[in-house]
Amino acid sequence: MRTIGTRLAFSVSALSCAIALAGPAFAQDAAPAEDADATPAREIVVTGSLIQRPNNAAVSPIISISDTAIKESGTPTLQDALNQIPSFTVGGNAATGGQGTGGRASINLHGLGTNRNLVLLDGKRLPVSDIFGNVDVNILPDAIIGSIDTITGGASAVYGSDAISGVVNFKTIKSFEGVKVDLMNSISERGDAYRFNGSLALGTNFADDRGHLIAAFSYANQDPVDGSKRSFFYDKTPSSFIGTGTFVPSATNAPSAAVIQGLFAGYGVSALPANVQLANLGFNNDGTLFVQNGGQNYRGPTNGNGYLLVANNVRMPVGQQIQFLNAMKRKSAFLKADYELSPSLTAYGQFMYVDLNVNTESGGSLTQFPTLTTIPVTNPFIPAGLRTVLASRPNPTANFSWNARYVGVPDKNWDESYRVLQYMAGMRGDITEGWTFDAFASYDESNHDQTMRNAVLKSQVQRLLSAPDGGASLCAGGFNPFGDANARSLSPQCVSFITKNAFSQEKLGQTQAQLQVNGKLFDLGAGPVQLAMVANYRRNTYSFSPDTDFIAGAFAPGGNIEGVVNTLPVGKKAISVKELAAQIDVPLISDKPFFRELGIGGAFRVSDYSVTGSVTSFELDARWKPIDALMFRGSYQRAVRAPNIGELFAPPQGTQLVIGTPPSALGDPCDSRSTARVGANATQVAALCVAQGVPAAAIGSYQFPTTATGQVVAGNTGLTPERATTFNVGFVFNAPRGGGVFGDFSLSVDYYNIKVKDVISTVPGLTVLSKCFNLDGSNTTYSNANAYCALISRDPTTGQILNVATPYQNLGQVNTDGIEVQARWGVAAPFVGESGKFYVDTSIGWLHKYEVQLLPGAAFLDYTGVSIGGANPGSVPPRATPKWRALTTFGYRSDVVGLGLRWRYQSGMKDNSAVLTPANAQIGVKPYALWDLFGSVKVGDSFELRGGVNNLLDRGLPIVSSSQNGTDTALYDAIGRSFYMGLKVNF
Repeated sequence: MRTIGTRLAFSVSALSCAIALAGPAFAQDAAPAEDADATPAREIVVTGSLIQRPNNAAVSPIISISDTAIKESGTPTLQDALNQIPSFTVGGNAATGGQGTGGRASINLHGLGTNRNLVLLDGKRLPVSDIFGNVDVNILPDAIIGSIDTITGGASAVYGSDAISGVVNFKTIKSFEGVKVDLMNSISERGDAYRFNGSLALGTNFADDRGHLIAAFSYANQDPVDGSKRSFFYDKTPSSFIGTGTFVPSATNAPSAAVIQGLFAGYGVSALPANVQLANLGFNNDGTLFVQNGGQNYRGPTNGNGYLLVANNVRMPVGQQIQFLNAMKRKSAFLKADYELSPSLTAYGQFMYVDLNVNTESGGSLTQFPTLTTIPVTNPFIPAGLRTVLASRPNPTANFSWNARYVGVPDKNWDESYRVLQYMAGMRGDITEGWTFDAFASYDESNHDQTMRNAVLKSQVQRLLSAPDGGASLCAGGFNPFGDANARSLSPQCVSFITKNAFSQEKLGQTQAQLQVNGKLFDLGAGPVQLAMVANYRRNTYSFSPDTDFIAGAFAPGGNIEGVVNTLPVGKKAISVKELAAQIDVPLISDKPFFRELGIGGAFRVSDYSVTGSVTSFELDARWKPIDALMFRGSYQRAVRAPNIGELFAPPQGTQLVIGTPPSALGDPCDSRSTARVGANATQVAALCVAQGVPAAAIGSYQFPTTATGQVVAGNTGLTPERATTFNVGFVFNAPRGGGVFGDFSLSVDYYNIKVKDVISTVPGLTVLSKCFNLDGSNTTYSNANAYCALISRDPTTGQILNVATPYQNLGQVNTDGIEVQARWGVAAPFVGESGKFYVDTSIGWLHKYEVQLLPGAAFLDYTGVSIGGANPGSVPPRATPKWRALTTFGYRSDVVGLGLRWRYQSGMKDNSAVLTPANAQIGVKPYALWDLFGSVKVGDSFELRGGVNNLLDRGLPIVSSSQNGTDTALYDAIGRSFYMGLKVNF
C-alpha cells in the first residue's frame, strides 16, 4: 500500500508537471458541458421549465456548472464544489458526521434547510437517504455527471413539493462512443487527508444510431483526519470527563468538608474550594486524590496524553479526539440506454447501484446521559483516601456516582453502509403534430446498515463495578476505574466483556410514476402558446430497527450504551402523494422596437397527500427583452412543503445537544459558572433551578459536567404543510458579440425574497434553555411553568439535565431576501497565444435579511450575519448566514494551456450568542478568504492533465465560539494547503 509520504511525493511531483487551463468556477451557459469551451458564443442562456422556450429564456435565476468547472475546483465531492457558490449554505458533508450521522452530503440552498430544496437527476427525483427526505449526493456516480443546473428561486409549482428554496438538477452526459477515464488524487501538505476519485465511462451507439448505451463505474476513497493532527484542536474543547475518573458527590449525601480538608492537608495542600464537600475528586495514579476544578494535588500530565490544565482545572480536550473529516469509500455503477422503436416512439431505461461506506468517530465513550452506573463501597479497587471520604457521608454505605472517559477502550466509531438501487423505465414520443409525451416509472431503495463499534454497555460495566472482586472473576483483571494508568490497563478480555458492536438498520423505499404531455395550443403572432401537463404518483416508505441496547430499559430514560441517548424502533411507515400540474407559456410580442420579446407564463399544481390532505401551489412569471442584449425577468410563487415521514411519525428518539461550557458558551444556565447565575437576576435563576430539580444544597456550586446533553426529538401527526411565498426579479445582459474589451461580457443580477410560514421544525435546544431562563426576556417571572421550561428534564438527585424535548411543530416563520450577481468578462490575448484569452468570472451573494420567528406571534430574531457553528446540517437557521459571499476566478486559457486563481470570500459574522444572550455576546467570526491555484494542459485530443493547490496561502481555522470544537470544520478548511492532480483520457 502506498504510504502517506509516497502519496505526497506523487501528488506534488505530478502537480509540478501540470500547467493550467482554467475554466470558470461557474457559468450561465447552455453549451454542452463536455465541450463547453468549444462554443464560440457565450450568451447567458437559462432553463428551468417543463416547457422548452424557443430562446431557452427562463424567469428563475439559474446557475449552470460544467463538468470542467467541477473538476477544476479540486474538491473530492460534488457538494463541496457546489458549496463554494454563494447561493449555497453548507449542509451535510464529510465534516458533519461525528456521532454516527452518516457524513451525508446534502445540499442547502439559501440556508432554508436541506429538505427544502429538490435534488434531481435528469429532472427526476433521486432516492432519499434518510427519514427526513434528504438526498445524499454522495450516491451520484460522478463519472456520468455532465453539468449541474441550479434554480435558485422557488419552484414548487413547476417541480413539486420540497422545491421552496430551489432545485438542483444533476445532468448526465449525453450519448457518446468510446471510453472515458478520469482519475484524481489529492493530499494535504502535511501528508494526510488523501483522497482518490476514479471513474470509467463506456458508450456506444448501435442499430444505425437508433440505440444508445452508456455504462459508467466509479470508485472514491477518502482517508479520515482527526483533531490530534492539527494544532488548532490542541485545547479544544476542554471536557470535564477525564480518563482518571472522578468521584461525583451527592448534594443530599455529601462527605464532610473537614475530613476532605484533613486528607488534603496530609498531601501538603491547604487551599481548597469553599464548598469542597461538593467538588469532584479525581484519582492520581499513586492513589491520592485531587480536586478537579482547581487542580489541587493533581499529579498527572498537564501537557500530554490528552490532558490540559485550563484555569487550573483538569480537562481532556475533545478536539484532540474527534475525527473532523470522515473516512469514505464509494463504488457505483450506472447504466442508461434508449432505443428508437419508431421515428415517433423511443423506449429508455436506467439503473443505478451505489455501495457507500462511511466511518465516523467521536472519541472515547463517556459515562454520560443518565441513568448512570454507580460504584458500591464494597468495590475492592477504591483508593484508601476515597474510602476515608466516603465513610464521612451521612449514609456511608450508599453507592456513589462517578464520571469518566473510557480511555482503556478504543474510541467509539460508526461504520455506516449504504446500498442504493434505482430502476427506471419509460417511453417518450410524439402524440400528434406539435404534441409529445414522456412517461416513466421507477423504484428505488436505500438500505442503511449502521454498526457502532466499541459501544460500552452500562449493564456490563455495572456488573464489574458491583462484583466483590472488582470483576476479576468475570474477565481478566476486572475493572479498576480509579486513575488513568489503571483505566488504561483494562485487559482485552474485559474490553470484550463491556463492549459490543451495536447493529441498527433502516430501510427507505420510493416508488414513482409520471406522465408528462407537452404541446402547442395556438399562436398569437409572437410564437406558439405552449402547454405542459403532468400527472404523477409517489410513495415513500421507511422502517428502522435499532440495536436492542439503544432502546431504553434498565437505564431509562437512557439506553444501555454509554454516551448515546436512547432511541426506539420504527415500524414500516408510508406516505404517498398524487399530483396534477400544468404550466403555460404565452409569448405576447416579438421582434418589435423595445419589445424584442415580451411573454408571460404560469404554473399550477395540486398535491393530495395521504396524511395531510390536499394543497395547491402556483406560479406567475413575466419576461421582457427591450433589446436583444438585455432581458428583464420576474416571477411570483406560492409554494408548499408537506411534512415528511420523519416529521410525522418519528417516535421519541435521542440525539446529542451541544450546549458548551459556560461562561464562554450558553451551557446549562443553572451552572454556577453561567452568566445567568450572576447579575441582578441571579437569585431568581437559582430559585428556578431548584424548582426544576437542582438540589438546594448544591445550587451554590452546581456545575454541569460536560459540553453536551440529551435531546429528544419526536414526530407529530398533527402537522400541517408549510406555505411559502417566493418572489424574484432581475435582468440578464449579454454584450453584443464582437471584438474589443467588452466583446465577451455577460451580467445577471437577481433579487430573491422567500417567506416560509408554518415552518415545520424543532425548537432549537439552545433556544429552549435561553427562553426558559429569561436570557432573551421570554420568562420575566422565572416561572417553572413556562412552556419552554416544561421541555427540560433533570435528574432529581443530581440536578443535571437529562434531556431537552424538541418535538416537531408548526412554528413561526422564516424570512430571507438578498441579491445574487453573476458576471463574466473575457478578452482575447493573441500576444500570449493565438487562441488565448484572459477572463474573470464572479458570483456574488448579498444577504439582506435572514430572520426567524420561533412561534406564531412571537418577535422575529435577526440571524443576518450570524455564525451558529453547532447547528445540524438542515437546521433553520443554518450554520452560517454571512451578509456577503463571493467566488471569483481570474484566469488565462487557450486551446492547450492556461492558469487560474480562485478567490473564495465570506464576510465576518456575529456569534449565535449575540442573538440568544445579547447581554453576553461572544466573539464573532472574522472575514474569511481562501485563494486556490488550478490548471491543466491538453495533450492532443485524448489526454488532459490538471492540477492545483487549494488554500494556497495555508489559511488557518477561525474561532467559532458557538461550536463545541471551537470552529466549524464543515464550513472552513481544516486541512490546510493541499494539492491535487488529475488525468482525463478519452479514446
